[in-house]
Parts: sequence; C-alpha cells; structure tokens
Amino acid sequence: MTKLADYLSIGQVAERSGVPHTTLRFYEERGLITSERSAGNQRRYPRTVLRRIAFIRAAQRVGLSLEQIGDALATLPRDHAPTKADWAKLSRNWRDELDARIDALQRLRDQLTGCVGCGCLSLRTCALHNVDDRLARFGPGAPLLKPATEGGI
Repeated sequence: MTKLADYLSIGQVAERSGVPHTTLRFYEERGLITSERSAGNQRRYPRTVLRRIAFIRAAQRVGLSLEQIGDALATLPRDHAPTKADWAKLSRNWRDELDARIDALQRLRDQLTGCVGCGCLSLRTCALHNVDDRLARFGPGAPLLKPATEGGI
C-alpha cells in the first residue's frame, strides 16, 4: 500500500461521493471499484475512486446498466489513475450509445404528450397502440418509440 494519506476510508468516500456505504460495498462486489485493506482490515480506497463513482452515478442517471458501466470501466487502467486521454477514449466509445439514448428520449418526449391519456382516440397514429400485437416481431416495448438502432421502426 502507498502512503495512507493517498487513501480514503469507506466513510470518507461515502461522504465525499454522496453514495452510501452499502452501495460502495455493492460496487466493489461488482468489480466497479476496488479497495485495499489496512493493517486493521479496514477498506481503504484510492482517491481516484471518487471520479469512478461520479462516472458510475452519471451513467446510471442516463439509464445505463451496471454491466455496461463495468465494461466501460474495464477499459481504464488498473495500475494507475486514468489520464484525461483514458477518459476521452472511454467517452468516444460511448458516443453512439448516448446519441441513441438522446434520440429515444426526444422521440418519447415529442410523441408521448400526444398519445398517453390524452383521450384523442386517434389510435391509428398512436406510437403506443399495437393492434393485435402486430408489432411483436420488432421486440418488446413500444417499437414505434425506439430508434432504429434499438429495433424500432
């Protein structure tokens, strides 16, 4: 272990990140973050874990799964703090995924107001209406609201 001052206790990480202790342990079990053990067997996290946690939380807010987040974090170096170039590479790899999610959210925003609960009775143009489940071949959910990259129409 390097200098103790370079590491944070689980309580310090929880306070600095706003993430509960239980969630930090869960992230560690999933391999999203790592800690070392002190001589007294207490978890000690490198300060760089705060950036990883911020990334995890931001990715969760936009609906990415922990599996997707873990795959992305696995591209970062484990033996040293990721550089700006490392983070830039990770974000470039996610650009298409994020663009597809932005498109899906915009489509949902633009189409949802006009059909859910509006009472307009224009079921022929409703993106959520699926007469006799004819759209089943396009997968689960509302395929008319999905971008083409996710199996939408």
